[in-house]
Amino acid sequence: MIHLDTNFLIRALVPGTPQDESLQKWLGSGEVVGISTVSWAEFLCGPLLEHQAELAAAVTERLPVVEEDAAVAAKLFNATGRRPRSLADCLIAAAALRYAAPLATTNLSDFRRFEKSGLRLAL
Repeated sequence: MIHLDTNFLIRALVPGTPQDESLQKWLGSGEVVGISTVSWAEFLCGPLLEHQAELAAAVTERLPVVEEDAAVAAKLFNATGRRPRSLADCLIAAAALRYAAPLATTNLSDFRRFEKSGLRLAL
């Protein structure tokens, strides 16, 4: 499984981008492409075209955030300096960690700090 961050999904829906090429490669190889419900909510906030939501829903598996993720996210938040507005990133990272899935993101600086906690980034 590959776990997508919001920004990666947004760019993957633009034909010809590196993110589109990566997504097509993963889907073509049968890789499961997941996205946490936190990232999914961010994505649905848009702006986006109606067909983009339908396309994204067709190619991703939405993964719920569960109580275990909340506990891990709190640990990540506290371990990485309690940065304002970073709780959503902590929840996204926690979900990827639970699935042992690399996270595909275009905001590497937001997620590199979680690598020491075991998060793998899909580069």
